[in-house]
Amino acid sequence: MPSESDASTRCLDENNYDRERCSTYFLRYKNCRRFWNSIVMQRRKNGVKPFMPTAAERDEILRAVGNMPY
Repeated sequence: MPSESDASTRCLDENNYDRERCSTYFLRYKNCRRFWNSIVMQRRKNGVKPFMPTAAERDEILRAVGNMPY
């Protein structure tokens, strides 16, 4: 998620804070948050801790779903 957040911020900086020009970056960020939030909710429901996967687990999850699903 940091890369999506950084990309949207960078886009705003480069485009004089014209949000319309950066809408695809915002959509990617939103979809990324939605994806990882669903993972957190599923882990919480199943009693898996920590709720947010570790960096190694996130890499494994992304490989399992075919890299960036968002």
